[in-house]
Amino acid sequence: MSHDRRESGFKRRTRVADARATLLDAVTPHDREESVPVAAADGRVVAEPIDAPAPVPGYDRAAMDGYAVRASDTFGAGDRSPAVLAAKPVEADAVAPGEAARVHTGSAVPEGADAVVMIEQVESVGDDVEVFDAVAAGENVGEAGEDVAAGQRLYEPGHVLRPSDVGLLRSVGLDRVAVREPPEVAVIPTGEELVESDPGPGEVIETNGLTVSRLVERWGGAARYRDVVTDDPDALREAVESDLDADVVVTTGGSSVGERDLIPEVVDGLGEVLVHGVALKPGHPVCLGRAEGTPIVSLPGYPVACIVNAAQFLRPAMKRAGGTDAEPFPTRRATLARKVASEPGVRTFARVTLSPPDEDDDESNDGLPTATPTRASGSGILSSVALADGWVVVPEPREGLDAGEAVDVELWEANR
Repeated sequence: MSHDRRESGFKRRTRVADARATLLDAVTPHDREESVPVAAADGRVVAEPIDAPAPVPGYDRAAMDGYAVRASDTFGAGDRSPAVLAAKPVEADAVAPGEAARVHTGSAVPEGADAVVMIEQVESVGDDVEVFDAVAAGENVGEAGEDVAAGQRLYEPGHVLRPSDVGLLRSVGLDRVAVREPPEVAVIPTGEELVESDPGPGEVIETNGLTVSRLVERWGGAARYRDVVTDDPDALREAVESDLDADVVVTTGGSSVGERDLIPEVVDGLGEVLVHGVALKPGHPVCLGRAEGTPIVSLPGYPVACIVNAAQFLRPAMKRAGGTDAEPFPTRRATLARKVASEPGVRTFARVTLSPPDEDDDESNDGLPTATPTRASGSGILSSVALADGWVVVPEPREGLDAGEAVDVELWEANR
């Protein structure tokens, strides 16, 4: 990296979408997989196509409480002329012509029966039952394979399993499933001012690496949370180089253009800097690079900027490395309490707290909650994001958002 960048600062900054696309082009999904119990597969990424080994249900089953019958035995039955059938024991194995067997919802339909009469349409009379409603073949019967057919393709590689998927896999008789191993992310906090506890003048307790490593775990990765590395080029190079076997390397701090911001030079020496400086606030000094095929995400040292950039760049890179794509964060519609300023051409992330709508005023904010920007706007104020409910994104073309405007609040900590 030349001194031009350090001397000129960030006069030219890459747009967020372009920077993210450049980074993702440098990410190669790993091919490691493992077999895990189905019960433990929630949130895991499917590694191989999954087909149903057996149908669900595996037999014809009653869809109602009632009596299993041969439909032809009920033809012509009605309120004034019921069909009289011989009653069989509960859940009998078979039904002959002229017979009816008591069944419960979900139980197997006896051999020979092809319909179920609802219990409300049947009356017991001694050893017989009177059927007051004619049924057609297949009525009130769930056929074998009605839910899932044997051999049916259930999931393709790359699908992220949900709790309902886990239940479906168990229903077809699967005990284990092949999934991708979690992507390995090396998290390297940097800065000679960082300490683990009891900070003195000019020292700060290390939080960025801890926060990022926990985000990695929440987003489905496996974090290698490393010790703090001081602002020394040789030490930084050794730390980054030793973790290039990870799927993604992320550093915190030292990504700007000051005398102690050495990470871009280190990345450039090990491989190449792809992007340095993004049109994003807070946190434009992010540096994105690659070395020996491993993507490197260098996050700014200010805590809020670090978190914003982790969500915008580390999360999608890590997801891509694990064989899937990052889903958008969930949002909640709200009314902005006051104006949010933004620089044209820059994507701004304004932290907000949410307040429920006034239940006594049906017309208040059209029933939407209120999004109040946090008073602390500096990228070094960790509490401004830790105590917020989400953030509102101001797109690049806008100079800001007006008070009273309906906005989408990104709930960035609400999901994987």
